[in-house]
Amino acid sequence: MTRKSLILVVDDERQIQRFLSPSLKMEGYEVALASNAAEALESVAREHPALVVLDLGLPDRDGKSVIAELRNKHTIPIIVLSARDDEAEKIAALDLGANDFIVKPFAIGEFLARLRAALRQHHGADPARRRFRFGDLLLDVEHYQLKRQEVEISLTPKEFELLHLLARHAGRVLTHGFILNAIWGPAHMSDTQYLRVFIGQLRQKIELVPSEPRLILTQPGVGYRLVEIMPDEACPL
Repeated sequence: MTRKSLILVVDDERQIQRFLSPSLKMEGYEVALASNAAEALESVAREHPALVVLDLGLPDRDGKSVIAELRNKHTIPIIVLSARDDEAEKIAALDLGANDFIVKPFAIGEFLARLRAALRQHHGADPARRRFRFGDLLLDVEHYQLKRQEVEISLTPKEFELLHLLARHAGRVLTHGFILNAIWGPAHMSDTQYLRVFIGQLRQKIELVPSEPRLILTQPGVGYRLVEIMPDEACPL
């Protein structure tokens, strides 16, 4: 029998554990619980969960240090679920490698949708993937082309590199610092206005209505997200 996906919920609030556990089980997931960082790391090593839901305010360690430690060894998706709504906390967690950040209190429907998106993104991730389809666009990395219904869209080298980065992490919010470091290097990690210009140029070329973007979405104060790319037979994973 195929094992159901195991979700590890790391939170010292029993109320959150009691709320999430039955909700996840009703969706067909198995659930493991941890109340502190030590239990969480032990559970990851022992049970190899498919995804970790992580609170930042743990009794023994700050949750951000748990993200950093997990990222040193694992690619497992991490969704932060925290009462901390400070913008700097969100950016720090995402920069360390969290896939998503949800602020308490939260709606269970949205939480489950974002959990499913993180799992799909992880299962479909392939650093060697050469073709990406989103909407009616096809990004062909091997031939260095972007097409909409067989009509090529001209991109500058940096625009192409930026779109490729967003496509590789489709469905995930990438922070300004992460994008700037990846594309322009550490010396430009604070040049958010520079990035905003390039995002604007990309939107002018790929969005049907650039003033109402549907492909490259803004996470205010944090970064950008390309809509989740669905598997396509013409674009093998």
